[in-house]
Amino acid sequence: MAVRTAVRAAVVPAVGAPLEVTGIELPEPGPGRVRVRLAAAGVCHSDLSLSNGTMRVPLPAVLGHEGAGTVLSVGEGVTHVAPGDRVVLNWAPSCGSCHACALGEVWLCANALAGAAHVHARRADDGTDLHPGLNVAAFAEETVVDAGCVLPAPDGIPLTDAALLGCAVLTGYGAVHHSAKVREGETVAVFGAGGVGLAALQAARIAGASKIVAVDVSAEKEELARAAGATDYLIASDTTAREIRALTGKQGVDVAVECVGRAATIRTAWESTRRGGRTTVVGIGGKDQQVTFNALEIFHWGRTLSGCVYGNADPARELPVLAEHVRAGRLDLGALVTERIALDGIPAAFENMLAGKGGRALVVF
Repeated sequence: MAVRTAVRAAVVPAVGAPLEVTGIELPEPGPGRVRVRLAAAGVCHSDLSLSNGTMRVPLPAVLGHEGAGTVLSVGEGVTHVAPGDRVVLNWAPSCGSCHACALGEVWLCANALAGAAHVHARRADDGTDLHPGLNVAAFAEETVVDAGCVLPAPDGIPLTDAALLGCAVLTGYGAVHHSAKVREGETVAVFGAGGVGLAALQAARIAGASKIVAVDVSAEKEELARAAGATDYLIASDTTAREIRALTGKQGVDVAVECVGRAATIRTAWESTRRGGRTTVVGIGGKDQQVTFNALEIFHWGRTLSGCVYGNADPARELPVLAEHVRAGRLDLGALVTERIALDGIPAAFENMLAGKGGRALVVF
């Protein structure tokens, strides 16, 4: 493996082990590969899920999957980007040949995470092989990725903002517009006001929702949620579903978007929708999070419960749409960021996430 000068990166050595910021040695990009210098990377709950074992990938690994930067060099056969180009990282590139891709459902590509099994780099101190947590290893000053993992960054948007398009915004926006298909005038409840939840709130506002209820465990997030588009704000409790029905003429909302990934929250989101309503689950929970329904209520309420992967969107097609919303002032990327940190600040960002604090923490290089 031919290498260049070591760069700093955030590495998870094993499940549950503390994150380590250390030097890694990256290979030069081979055929079909691209080397990128990161400008910024968002700290997502999925990164926490990788570090604690909720989501399983080969370890040790360099984490980080939401980022943007500048192309340093490209390998043979790469033609859609060149050195100097600004790019957004795409952590789930579609293969174009599996059953899901043939159906046009590229967000369900069976081979999207195949790259996570490959050796990405080596630790500079002891030579240990490292994997890319979710393909792109964005928690590093530089990374080398498959060509399918880089998309041209939209013009006129700073890379520190564009980084958020790669996961939080695409997921939250897609959950509202593609999975739940919110229509103008409908009522919406969003559970969880972190980075994805704040993006979903903005997306509901863009869709023309008549009432947008934000639900979170933290009172401190109310200002963020209302700035994103929430018309009402509730502190999560055992009475949340009743409170939402009270806000909607005792009917319940048309759409609930769950961005937490906990069984209790999913169940509450379901109960908060009207008869015939729609619940979209974006949050990633563990296998131990069991949600139960009885057969009679499924028949009686006629509700729809659906999962949502990567916003049920094609990133290549979606980025220009999101960029137009940003340029028109409808989508405020900076409003999602509540903290700008260095690589060393990621463990504290994880702790804040566990405590339900803040929106998106952004690593700025």
